[in-house]
Amino acid sequence: MTKKSVIIKYQKIIIINIIFYILWRYVTCAAKGRRKPLTLVEIGDREMSTTDWLKPLQHILNCPVQVVTKSMLEWSDLLRDAEAVWLGEKKDQPPTEGQRAEKNGMTWIVTASNDYSVELLEINNPSLSVTEKELISWTLKRGRSDLTQLKAAALSETERNALKLSEWIQKQLEADEPAYSLPDHLTVGSRLFNEMIPFLLVTEQSNTKQAVYTELEKLLHSFLSEDVLLIPLKSQEWLIWGPLSLLRDEDSDTFDDQEEETIEDSLASIGSGLHEMLASEWIGECHLAVTHPTTPAKGIVETTILLRETINLGRKFHVGTNIHLPWMLQLERLLNAIPEAQRSKYLEQSLKRADLFVESEMLSTLETFFTLDCNVSETAKKLYIHRNTLLYRLDKLKQETGLDVRQFRDAVLVKIILLLYKVTKRN
Repeated sequence: MTKKSVIIKYQKIIIINIIFYILWRYVTCAAKGRRKPLTLVEIGDREMSTTDWLKPLQHILNCPVQVVTKSMLEWSDLLRDAEAVWLGEKKDQPPTEGQRAEKNGMTWIVTASNDYSVELLEINNPSLSVTEKELISWTLKRGRSDLTQLKAAALSETERNALKLSEWIQKQLEADEPAYSLPDHLTVGSRLFNEMIPFLLVTEQSNTKQAVYTELEKLLHSFLSEDVLLIPLKSQEWLIWGPLSLLRDEDSDTFDDQEEETIEDSLASIGSGLHEMLASEWIGECHLAVTHPTTPAKGIVETTILLRETINLGRKFHVGTNIHLPWMLQLERLLNAIPEAQRSKYLEQSLKRADLFVESEMLSTLETFFTLDCNVSETAKKLYIHRNTLLYRLDKLKQETGLDVRQFRDAVLVKIILLLYKVTKRN
């Protein structure tokens, strides 16, 4: 081996070690105290700007280097068209740190990902060696592992237990034959055997700033009580269990003299207040579902399934509504089970009888009429119209369609037509 080749060999070793140090430092330096995974850009910002830490990396590799973000679809297209791909052991799972793709002298290496996008280190260097690529991938993968360990060490005991519950719930939801009762090691103490009120919170937008576990837990303690169980599910989904004492109106001295409120009314009121607080003080636009009290130890999986279905039905049939109650969506649940082709065919046949159903004024009138249990006087007040004006509209509908919504049978048919129309119109 010549003297020149020995020098080149040791230069490469030094360069590789410097690359390793820079990547490792910027992937791990800001892990302490952070409760959610950091992106490479966020970590760089903690000590210096992205430009500052990219400059030495570009100088060492002697090529342009930048951090780019691609959607999941763009990442899938890149993998499909790439000349070379390395996905490690997790080939059929979401993108993970260190995975890379190569095409036309460009190399993209995953630095972070979420449910919607992938952050990549984009390196424009056709002569980048396999060893250098593997080292960068390994460093990013190892750095994220260190972050995970540091994050776990910083978690409170409550959050660690919540994450264990979350992991078990997710496994049961994905299983063909799920277990519906919690195993003994997850039910330490008697808390999960008490009846509690379940809520499911889903954020509206993926790019909304996410609050950490402790921040949301603190808000819930201030609004509900200290006895709240918070379980993170997906990145935008939280399962909340509140105490049964919320249903008791202990502050009212005149409770016995008032008309007794149903449990559904109480749950709706609690849900409305909770949603208002979360929307204004924490996450912004979000969806909330609540159902009847149950015992977490026995019904946590079934309750999660019910609440997820409730939010999906509410968002599908009632756009603009953010609080979803399962007992108010029974008809929607039935219609959703009918194949879409049959729903569309029925709607097409119904709308041939008149276009009156799709007029904005008639839609508003009918929806208000059904909301107020087909009460003519209350509907007229709500719409700020004379009672005779409302009767004229209902008579017009009867004349053109043959359906009189003041009769139960016809009211049910019109309600079905309205629900199907709203879904079909969006599709």
